[in-house]
Amino acid sequence: MSESLFKFFRRSGKNKLYKEIDKSIEDFMNRPIHKVLTTEIIDTTSDDDLLQTVFDNLIEKFPTDHTKHYETVLGWTKSQQAVYIIWCLEAEINNGGYNQFYYNPSGQFADLTPLALNLVGALNFSDLTTKANEVYRIENAKITEHQNGTLEGFSKSYSDNPLNRFDSEFYELNKNEDLQRILVEYIRNHKLDFIAT
Repeated sequence: MSESLFKFFRRSGKNKLYKEIDKSIEDFMNRPIHKVLTTEIIDTTSDDDLLQTVFDNLIEKFPTDHTKHYETVLGWTKSQQAVYIIWCLEAEINNGGYNQFYYNPSGQFADLTPLALNLVGALNFSDLTTKANEVYRIENAKITEHQNGTLEGFSKSYSDNPLNRFDSEFYELNKNEDLQRILVEYIRNHKLDFIAT
């Protein structure tokens, strides 16, 4: 095969990949967001899309006053609280570990997180997060020493951070137990808790 023909096929392959990525992003940006969920919406949403659908619905429930974030979540059903809190935990850990979870506003839910994980049946994740919470309480001064509101300070806080080991454990656990699958199964079995206004 000539080099120019090889380059053509390579470019064609990339173009196809880029088109698939563009379509995926476009589909995500144009996904339906339901202000109110019904059992029909839950029943007809695929497993791949269900968690995002429920999370989008919960985000719609937030008031414009961001200072009421915590009390808003506490006003939801226990199931709604659990899905929201666990979503935040997993997103933060996948992005920056437990250190980021505690640093960001999601950390305000740290004490509620093991309870949320227990509720959905993610007992090993609950045990792991309970241990991480304890280390965070005991080692708080060391963990937050460099967290001065700057990116540099936050980055420095990862150095010799006792929370780092929990990130690895979380990733390994998620390979075997798949937290998102647990949440989807929980939503399907408790759908009435998610259609509450």
